[in-house]
Amino acid sequence: MSLRLRGDVPAETGLMGRLPDHVRSRIPIQRVPQPRENRMTASWRQAKPGRIAASLAVSQAQNSGGWFVAGQSGDVGATASVARTIAGREVVFWRDTDGTLVAGPGACPHLGALMDACPVLDGTMYCRWHGLALTSKGDRTWSPYAAWDDGLLIWVRLATEGETFTDRPALSARPPLDGSVSAVMVEPGTCQPEDVIANRLDPWHGAWFHPYAFSHLVVDDDASDETRLVVDVTFRLSRTWGVPVRAEFSCPDTRTIVMRIIDGEGTASVVETHATPTGLDERGRPITMVTEATIAYSDRPGFRVAKWLTPVLRPGIIKTAKQLWVDDLAYAERRYALRMRGEYPG
Repeated sequence: MSLRLRGDVPAETGLMGRLPDHVRSRIPIQRVPQPRENRMTASWRQAKPGRIAASLAVSQAQNSGGWFVAGQSGDVGATASVARTIAGREVVFWRDTDGTLVAGPGACPHLGALMDACPVLDGTMYCRWHGLALTSKGDRTWSPYAAWDDGLLIWVRLATEGETFTDRPALSARPPLDGSVSAVMVEPGTCQPEDVIANRLDPWHGAWFHPYAFSHLVVDDDASDETRLVVDVTFRLSRTWGVPVRAEFSCPDTRTIVMRIIDGEGTASVVETHATPTGLDERGRPITMVTEATIAYSDRPGFRVAKWLTPVLRPGIIKTAKQLWVDDLAYAERRYALRMRGEYPG
């Protein structure tokens, strides 16, 4: 369908304007010129610090079940282990004989070696220092953690203050992965997870802070509340052309925020943003790993071509996500610095 956003958007002109209505209605691209700043509507009155803080408080009150995103599924293969630092704890991952994800403490129980890049044969991992063999069953010296591979991302469950264990992560609804174009972007920031979530709970900054990517952004106050934000926005293709959509932001757990397209081109597509604390840098500041999974979907017959071109499209999706997070991490890091100085207005 062709979604027309609220606001002053000019009628189609040129070739698009000469197309019959029944043809134009099937084309998601619209002529929506990018306005200059002096013609944009200021959004600071709507982006009230208390409003953002209230939505953040609701998200932070949820139980994440101790689950943390640790990377993407392809990071862990069948022949070697991978070690990560999650919430200040070393965690090792590998695959069992049937491909099931295995996770556990990253230090070898023998002499403390970090069990990264250890050989894995028939589901057994062998420490590179002295060959101690570990399996998914563990032993009296080493007990595995609960782990989950959702087909795109890997998760590990760790004891976390204020969180009650759940059997599985609180996954949001996704379009079918085998019918979607998916990509995962990873970028570290000097902040805490709540600063990343707060950034996404402020959609009002989108058209101002990311004019190369978004324009004509309006938050639908009637459809929004402290648990969801509904936004009409145009994704920019150029300074002249864009794709209007209607999107919803919600938080399925404390460290995750999901944007879902609910009307317009790509309905049911999602962008999952996961904020995983890793540890402290050399100055004692917290590091949070942002893992963003884009799962693009369309029921248009032509989308099958895009699916076939996934290997070609994926680098571009990741590059675009990284460009956005250069800005958004500056926002999140600034928010963290202000909070530490007691100067943040929220």
